[in-house]
Amino acid sequence: MSDRSVGEGSTRSEYPSTKQGFAAGTSLGAAVIMVTVGFIQFCQGIAAVAEDEVFVRGVDYVYKFDLTTWGWIHIVLGALVAIVGLSLFTGATWARVAAIIVAAISILANFLWLPYYPGWSLLIIALDVVVIWAVSTWNPERV
Repeated sequence: MSDRSVGEGSTRSEYPSTKQGFAAGTSLGAAVIMVTVGFIQFCQGIAAVAEDEVFVRGVDYVYKFDLTTWGWIHIVLGALVAIVGLSLFTGATWARVAAIIVAAISILANFLWLPYYPGWSLLIIALDVVVIWAVSTWNPERV
């Protein structure tokens, strides 16, 4: 007979693993984190464009940009991060791939932003690493 009684078979296919459950929850948290980080990064960019005295000017680096240029970079990047974070709520594959790419770009931009605002840059880099881990580990079809 092909009918199985309750309790037979593998429960792995019926219930998500603990890792997948944690990754799914963290991915939804990553979406919230991305929207929040995008908004704050957008505001940080506005502050850099509007009033250059907000940020500390340190040692000159090879990749030094004018603060207005950095402000525009953060405005565009912040809007992009927030939009991708909102799309991540759908769980679509393209949104997950875009989230990984945008988080990687955000890591690079905040690494270069370290001389101007080190505390915030390190926090954003750490949050972007969490976003990349959560999104790359999450498999919405298994949840």
